[in-house]
Order: sequence, then structure tokens, then C-alpha cells
Amino acid sequence: MTKTFASLLFILAYSLMVTPAVSAQCGTFKQSGDEEAALNAHVIYRQAIKRKDYKAAFPEWQKAFSMAPAADGKRSTQYIDGIEIYKYFLSQEQDAGKKAEYTKKIKDLFDQWAQCYQEEAGLAMGRKAYDLLYTFNAPREEIFEAGMRAVEDGRGTEYIALYPLTEAVLYLFPEKAITKEQARDAYQKMMALADKRIAAKQDVANWQKAKKDIQESFTAIEAYIFDCDYFKKKLLPAYQADPDNFDVVKSTYTQLIQHGCTKDDPEIAALASKYDAMAAQINAEREAEFEANNPNIAAKKLYDQGDYRGAAAKYEEAIAKETDSEKKAGYLMALASIQGRKLGQYSQARKNALQAAKLRPNWGKPFMLIGDLYAKTGKKCGDAFNARLAIIAAVEKYQHAKSIDPSLADEAAKKIAIYRHHYPDKGEAHMRGLTPGQPVKVKCWIGETVKLRVSNN
Repeated sequence: MTKTFASLLFILAYSLMVTPAVSAQCGTFKQSGDEEAALNAHVIYRQAIKRKDYKAAFPEWQKAFSMAPAADGKRSTQYIDGIEIYKYFLSQEQDAGKKAEYTKKIKDLFDQWAQCYQEEAGLAMGRKAYDLLYTFNAPREEIFEAGMRAVEDGRGTEYIALYPLTEAVLYLFPEKAITKEQARDAYQKMMALADKRIAAKQDVANWQKAKKDIQESFTAIEAYIFDCDYFKKKLLPAYQADPDNFDVVKSTYTQLIQHGCTKDDPEIAALASKYDAMAAQINAEREAEFEANNPNIAAKKLYDQGDYRGAAAKYEEAIAKETDSEKKAGYLMALASIQGRKLGQYSQARKNALQAAKLRPNWGKPFMLIGDLYAKTGKKCGDAFNARLAIIAAVEKYQHAKSIDPSLADEAAKKIAIYRHHYPDKGEAHMRGLTPGQPVKVKCWIGETVKLRVSNN
């Protein structure tokens, strides 16, 4: 180790133990008692600083700072340079104890700078907050305090102060180390300062970027710290810029409601009304499109509304479009039921029911329907005797349904048991020259030939 370097280490070690006597004051060269010596030391160390020769700069800086911390009283150079020198020594040091001492020295210089050059208090505290985070990884409470002093003071505060303060808030609030009021206050003061700088056209690009970055960062906690007014200011401009975009209207309205806004607010009420109207229109359009592509759904809807002719027409559309046999058979049966039970189109109903039966073999339902239509309309097809022949035709359909579709066995059996008591009277059949088992044609639209059965009553 050289004698010169050893002397330097001694001076540095001594300076760590002894805080400059005027650190609590703001002495200048003229107040130093030896203005020439203080100024010479300042000039010498400044030359070394420019060369980045911090080891050579330190003794002269220490002398100048001890004699006149505030230099000429017009510039904070010696505080800034001292911080730079100690940060260099910190970066070269391995001993934990000395690193801690250097760190404290740097923090103290920031505080002294803010005290002696109060017009730069915001600048000093902002840089302190920045170094506390990115150089020292200091406790977030300490960063929060320095950052708040920077944005509250505002004198000389740079945009870089916003980043450590934001990081501190985002760490401390979830940990419940600060209240939502404190978190909200920090945000509002950062935004106010950014807006002030931008309006004054000071470093506009950096302040605009910092403002945007902080706004994006605060989205992580904004739902927990802000009220409806904040979200109105944030969200309504996008809606106002594109008021006919349903996605924008929906998103804006939904988020505002989620964040505590109510329809008692005229702006929210107007937005809600617009959202409801647009939603109703879009839903109607989507429903119409869906029904156009799915006429069977439209048919069911019309049926439920009592529009049987409309329902029948939609089922005809569905049948024409459908390629799946099972589904087509179902639509045919639905159509047949409407035609037979609601519209009195019996022949057409039977035709469609039989077509359904062809598409779905062993399905008894079409024949049950035809049986019901025969039994229902028999009285309209001639005299009482012919009406009873219609009952025979109905029973034959029930029996056929039962024979091919076991799932309908019980239903078919019950109907057969009821209607067999309404077969033609044996005596009347005899008077007409007819005998049981003889083929007989049923009149009217039924037009089927049945085997005569007579009642035992």
C-alpha cells in the first residue's frame, strides 16, 4: 500500500467519524473565515470530479465542504458532488460496516441539501427517494417518506421521483403499512405535479411517460383506494370519444357500477339508459339472426305465443333445412301436432306424421297422434255409426303404436281400454248387414278401411 493511498484512507475514515461542523448550517465561502482556501479546495476537487478521479477529489471536497457546505450560496454543487463521491466509495467497498456508514453519509447529504437549498428541496428529496430504492434497496417506509416530501414540496422535483414513490405505495398498501387515504393522496399529488410540469412545458416527454407509467402501475390497487369520481374521470373520456360503440359503452358502464357508482348520479343514469337501449337492440338483432338460422327455435317461441300458423310455417322451414333424420322427424311431428290439434288440417297432419314415422322406424308417437285425431274428429264424419267406426280406426293406430314402441305401451293400453266401449252396437251393425271382422271403410277425411268390431254393451 502506498503512503499516499494510506493517507487517503485515513482521511476518509476520519470523515466518517466526524460530521462537518457546519452540516447543520448553510455556510458559504464568504462565511468560512478563509474564503480563498475554501474556494481553492472547491476548484481543485471539481477538476478531479470531472476526471471521475474520486479518490483525488475527496480530500479537497472534504475541506471545501467542511469550510463552506453551501459553496457560494447560489448552487448546491458540493452536496451533489459529495453524494457522487460517497456513492463511488460505496460501490468499491466490501466491509458491511463501512458500507452502512457510507449509506448514512449519503442520506445525510441529501437532507442537508434540502435544508440549505430549500428552493431545491423537492429535487433533493426526489433524488434521495430514487437512490433509496435503486441504490440502497432501503425500507419502503423510508422511500415513501422521501418520495412524499419530494412531490409535496415540488420545488425542482424531477419526474424520476414518481417511480420510487409508486413502488413504495404498491408495496406498503397491500401490507397495510399505509392507509388507502395515504395511497390515494400520494397518487393525486404525483398526478398534480406531473400535470403542472406538463402544462409548464418542462421536460414534457419524460413527465408524460412517467404519468402514464404511474397510472398503469396503480391499476393494481385502484379498486381498493379510489371512489366513483376517480373512475368516472378515468373511464368516461373513452366512452365520450366513441359513444356509439357498444363494447365501449358496456365496458364503461360495467366498470363504473363495479367501482361503486350508482344511478343516482345523472351521468351514470344516462349511461345506464344508453346501455340498456343498445343492449336491447343488439339482443333483438342477435335473437332474430339466431332464429333465422334455427327456425325450429322460432317455431317453439311462436307456438308458446299462440301463433300456431306462424309456428307451423317455421317448422316447415326447419324441415326443409334439416338433414339429420332424427331431428327432421321431430320437426315433422311438431308440425303434424299443430296442424291436427290447433289448425284443423287433419289430412296434412296425418301425412306429416307418417313421414316422421318413416324417418324414425319403431317410433309409435306418430301413430298415437293419428289415433287421437281419428277419435277427436269421428263425430264430424257422418252419423253416429260412422263416428264409432272412426273409434275403431283410432284403436288400430294405438295398437300399432304399442306393437312397435314399448315405451308407449301403457299409454296406448289406457286409450284402447277407454275407446273399446265406444265400438258400434252389434244390433245396429246387424241391421246394416255388417258382421264383426268384416272390412268397413270409414267415411270423411279418415278414409281408412277397418275390421268391424262391435261393443259388448
